[in-house]
Amino acid sequence: MPTASQNALFGMGNPLLDICAVVDKDFLDKYGLKANDQILAEEKHKEMFEEIVKKFKVEYHAGGATQNSVKVAQWMIQEPHNVATFFGCIGKDKFGRILKEKAEEAHVDAHYYEQSEEPTGTCAACITGDNRSLVANLAAANCYKKEKHLDLEDNWKLVEKAQVYYIAGFFLTVSLESILKVAKHASENNKIFCLNLSAPFICEFFKEALLKVMPYVDILFGNETEAAAFAREQGFETEDIEEIAKKAQSLPKVNKKRQRIVVFTQGNEGTVMTKGDKVETFPVLEIDQKEIVDTNGAGDAFVGGFLSQLVQDKTFEQCIRAGHYAANVIIRHAGCTFPEKPDFH
Repeated sequence: MPTASQNALFGMGNPLLDICAVVDKDFLDKYGLKANDQILAEEKHKEMFEEIVKKFKVEYHAGGATQNSVKVAQWMIQEPHNVATFFGCIGKDKFGRILKEKAEEAHVDAHYYEQSEEPTGTCAACITGDNRSLVANLAAANCYKKEKHLDLEDNWKLVEKAQVYYIAGFFLTVSLESILKVAKHASENNKIFCLNLSAPFICEFFKEALLKVMPYVDILFGNETEAAAFAREQGFETEDIEEIAKKAQSLPKVNKKRQRIVVFTQGNEGTVMTKGDKVETFPVLEIDQKEIVDTNGAGDAFVGGFLSQLVQDKTFEQCIRAGHYAANVIIRHAGCTFPEKPDFH
């Protein structure tokens, strides 16, 4: 039975504390939010973080897309602990302490760069029905510095220990040079580097950065909205998700030993994956609408499930099955939280 080794999976991203609340349409309208979106907080959203806590019943969950995914991967694997490593930047404050505790409880080997200029980042998850609008106030997460953390000998050793790397596109707004250093290491050593498109705004406003990383990407993740935004920005001239997957697959690639694999989820529709020169669709697990608590974290959970099998050298079909399983579990719970043990075979 293949098990994963410690620190085999490396993730780097924005560690955020999620502030989750079921809100109403008036609240979304007041702050100009779409029902289903991911954006970075602007000046006009500053009060929103105070208002959501005052006006609605909030729950706090350790979040941040990449951190969610590596936690779910670790949960799926169970033993040994610390298969997943995580790097990111937090503040020296209460929220930072909570993130450290939560990472430890999840048995993730988190090494945070801690600084006192900025407070730990937060993300307001505004839930309406089975939609979620995410507004991230990166704060400390935006202060990650390659030379202050990634380049340090002990930290870089952990990067070298890994076989699979995962970074959400959100981190492109923070430290492109950190991503490129890790991506090049993976490529030069024929290891697997995975990237998520993460949000339409990444595809639109950070497309130069995205295209600098793309030649090193072995597995590209995204959902249907992100795929459409990526296709528009890249001038693919198609709205067909299978065609978009093929075109993304054939973008230039440095390590020729691995053909790029593109995986696009589509909510409750099937997941699309390129395989050789074909595109296959895999149906998701059935779920009764009444059992969906909230879809926040579903995409992160899918990736986490996928990575949990990838790091154990399972087939890509098995990776997708595990992704679907993990997402199915997460949407039955608030935020990116899960029961004690998985029931995946």
